[in-house]
Amino acid sequence: MMTRTLPIAGRAAPTTSAPIDPSLDLEDEIARLKKERNAVILAHYYQDSDIQDVADFIGDSLQLAQAAATTKADVICFAGVHFMAETAKILNPDRIVVIPDLEAGCSLASGAPAEKVAAWKARYPGSVLVSYINCTAAVKALSDYIVTSSNAEKIVSHIPADKTVLFAPDKNLGGYLNKKLGRNMVLWPGTCIVHDTFSERKIAGLKVRHPDALVLAHPECEDVVLRMADYVGSTTGILNFATKSDKREFIVATEPGILHQMTKAAPDKTFIPAPPEANCACNECPHMKKNSLEKVYLSLRDLEPRLEMDSALMTAAKVPIDRMLELSK
Repeated sequence: MMTRTLPIAGRAAPTTSAPIDPSLDLEDEIARLKKERNAVILAHYYQDSDIQDVADFIGDSLQLAQAAATTKADVICFAGVHFMAETAKILNPDRIVVIPDLEAGCSLASGAPAEKVAAWKARYPGSVLVSYINCTAAVKALSDYIVTSSNAEKIVSHIPADKTVLFAPDKNLGGYLNKKLGRNMVLWPGTCIVHDTFSERKIAGLKVRHPDALVLAHPECEDVVLRMADYVGSTTGILNFATKSDKREFIVATEPGILHQMTKAAPDKTFIPAPPEANCACNECPHMKKNSLEKVYLSLRDLEPRLEMDSALMTAAKVPIDRMLELSK
């Protein structure tokens, strides 16, 4: 059985599975395996559209954690990145959790090693550690609160103003919260490799060509991009805002996987992905894109790669996750 505690960014997962029969209809086979194994596929909005289309539930990090907490499935196939699958396993220690590619990591999670976060926290005795859900289980275990972009404002507001608050690992989200809430949280110096790459200059150029378009931005973006935005919110917030808005054009500053659901929800509207500064596909998450429909099928067929975690670590990490879920009701 293949297991890993922490993915290594940029390295492909080992291939040990028997080859796929090219005559198979993967969508039909996935549906069959889900039924046979009493399995559910949870997929993040940033997954490729073909994975989203076979998923039982599509959402952002908070919605996926909530879905994982309530599922009755025996097997959870988590089409996302490693820290998301860890959260599902923490909430379901006795269920099988598979992830299509164990090496689907996260720049925020890998940029905040638990031992360094622990040393940072020790420099502020009596402080409250708030960790964005984009972190490893080991960092969650050190944390007092876990937040997502959907609930961070509500949860941080819950913490008394006289408390010293440490916020890890995304400094852009932390800075946005500091400005919006008038807080002075101490920020870990981490950023998302996708949301940190959107170009102020190119977005301004798009606004010239599309003067009626609204700019919708995720709070992981740099402040200079957030200041250009007509709406700042989580992935689900961006989707809901665009669906309900009377406007017809939107420039979307988050990972473009969300455009699949936006187009399905509002096919009469135009959604323009915000470009990165470089001439590359840097606005796509390379970790999310490690997953594929073939790997989803293999994970359900073979029940591998299977996520296994230390029970004591899961118990410790579950405390702030449960706190998050309770405060998000």
